[in-house]
Formats: sequence, structure tokens, C-alpha cells
Amino acid sequence: MPLPRRVTIVEVGARDGLQNEDVIVSTDDKVELIRRLVAAGITRIETASFVHPGRVPQMADAEAVMEVLGPSPEGVSYTGLVLNRRGLDRALATPVNEVNLVVAATEGFSVANQGAAVSTVMASIGEMVAAAQAAGLAATVTISVAFGCPYEGEVEPGVVADLAARIGAAGADEIALGDTIGVAVPPDVTTRLALVRDAVGDTGLRVHFHDTRNTGIANVHAALAAGVSVVDASVGGAGGCPFAPNATGNVPTEDVLYMLERSGIETGVDLDAVTETGRWLARLLEKELPSAIARAGVFPG
Repeated sequence: MPLPRRVTIVEVGARDGLQNEDVIVSTDDKVELIRRLVAAGITRIETASFVHPGRVPQMADAEAVMEVLGPSPEGVSYTGLVLNRRGLDRALATPVNEVNLVVAATEGFSVANQGAAVSTVMASIGEMVAAAQAAGLAATVTISVAFGCPYEGEVEPGVVADLAARIGAAGADEIALGDTIGVAVPPDVTTRLALVRDAVGDTGLRVHFHDTRNTGIANVHAALAAGVSVVDASVGGAGGCPFAPNATGNVPTEDVLYMLERSGIETGVDLDAVTETGRWLARLLEKELPSAIARAGVFPG
């Protein structure tokens, strides 16, 4: 399959990028980060996570962030991460344009991340998708640990495909496969996406890779070759999951953009502006972020 001519970046730095950091970023700085990303041309941004503040204190100001941001600019979609109906109700009371629901591919991670069995989460997915859509919001469902689980190890591709089929039947607008602990390699991506595509037909697909073992960019390319044109990335490569041991940062937005540009694929995003935003974020977090482009620069310079 030929590579797509255009790819949409879903920027997760303001949510997934910050939720595992030791530094608690202020509401104003989160808003500044999001506005910088919008100015760079990002059109889909995860802006907040409507989860229990006791479990993810870095996301305790979700409503405050959305209040300061206000409605998204024309052509930009703000997304809220939601784990249950309580979180959905909170999200619906803000100006988010999309919600990202989550279901795990394994029981162990489902209990650790969401405090409920997979069957319990799935029982609520259809209701939450319908409620979000009735309110005019698009609904993505992410299958977390779709490539491997920190508690149960290998995840069979057929399990992911069966779960995707149920999500598609529930009416989700989009299904994302999440490599939550960064264990996937390109053949894993190819196999799972083929099975999921067969299971869900025309439902939109999206991928979310962590670069824990330096396979993130290769996995993005494999997803593109499999026909996916919506890719999650985090500015600077910041992030990780608090409930997945050793799950380090997401694939860096700058590095993905560089690969796409050098491959002749359009994004509508200003790579230089995103790179500078990543450096700004690194100063804010008082740490070096893993983006290779931030360190080495683009070619030609």
C-alpha cells in the first residue's frame, strides 16, 4: 500500500506528555503549551485528562485548562481523555470537541489503569460513545497495551482485533491502537492493523506509540504503510503512563514530522516551531527531553 499523501498529527504532549512528569505544570503553562502547538499548525490536541485527581494529580486542573482556553480556534479540535462516565460528564461540561475513551487489551492493565475489568469498561463504552456523539463530540476509543502488557506480557493480535470489532459495533468514530509500554516492532504493527482493519471496516484508525525501546519511528512508518494516516505524538517526546512501569516517553512530534517531511508527506505543521516548543517545554520541566531533532537539528540545516 502506498504511503498516505497527508498525515494528521494528534498532539498528546499537554496530556500524555505531562501526566507522568514529576514537575506539576501550572494551568497557565499548560495553556501556553497548547497555544504554541496551535500556532505551529497542530489541528488535533489532547488538552486535558478528566480522571480522578488523586490518581493523576498532574491532570487535576482539567476544567481550569479548558476554561482558560475557551472554544477551540476554527479548524482546531481539542480532545479530553475519559476513563469512565464521571469523566465523560466532566468533559461534556467543557468546550472540548472530542473525547478519547480507553479500554485495555488485558485484565491486569485494565484494573491497574481504570480500576475495572475489561468487561465492565466495555459495557459502558457504547453508552459513552452515544452520549458524546449526542452532544456533538467525536468519540475515539483507544485500546491500551495493544502490543504488550506490563502485567500479562504478550497480547495476542486476535484479542486486539476482537476488541476493536466490539468497539466498532459500539459506534466509535475512530479506534486507536496504543503501544502503552513501547514494546512493538514493525511486524507487530502490520499484523495487528491488518486484523483490526478486517474487523472494523471503514472505521477510522489511529496509532499511539511510545519510544521506550527506540522503535517508535519505525512503528509509525509501518502504520503509514498499512494505511493509517492519523498518528499520536508528543512534543519533545515527553510522557509515559503512571500505571505502566518503565513506559517512557511518547514518540517525539519533531522526530515524526522530520520523517514525514523527508518522505514527502504533508502535515501542515511547522517543524521548526514544534522543535522550539519542545525546547521550551524541556526548560519548563527542567530536564532534557528525548527528541533527536531537538538535539541534532534537521537536515539540511
